[in-house]
Amino acid sequence: MAMSDAARKQLVDYIMLKVYDDQYIDRQEERQILEMGIKKGLTVDEGLSLIQQLASEKGFVIEREAEEKAQEVLEQFATNDGVVDQKEFQNALSLFKKLTKGKRPEPELKRRLKSMMQANHWKAKEGGFFGKKWFSQIT
Repeated sequence: MAMSDAARKQLVDYIMLKVYDDQYIDRQEERQILEMGIKKGLTVDEGLSLIQQLASEKGFVIEREAEEKAQEVLEQFATNDGVVDQKEFQNALSLFKKLTKGKRPEPELKRRLKSMMQANHWKAKEGGFFGKKWFSQIT
């Protein structure tokens, strides 16, 4: 079912209201927007497309997309030699920070990256004779 211009404008306004203060759409906000879109006659795919279009035009961040890109980078590092070393982790963290435009604090981003690694059973290269436990210290 096609969405009317008035309903589309209402949804666009709703999205802009959600990002008004921080220019960031977290997963909860994204879900709320999609639920509103469904009530207005949009499919989930159409809602996601509208969110993406506005994010691209207005320059705000979609948390889910930033996390997906950071996870892809970690996966590439882990697939490369079976482990993620500290430098690779820092590279993924830098990318994640850039993608979120500094809207989330670094300790939170580190925890999210660590969680991604643990969920995917990717190993961290740490320790050694003079090494430190950089990965274990992330809390």
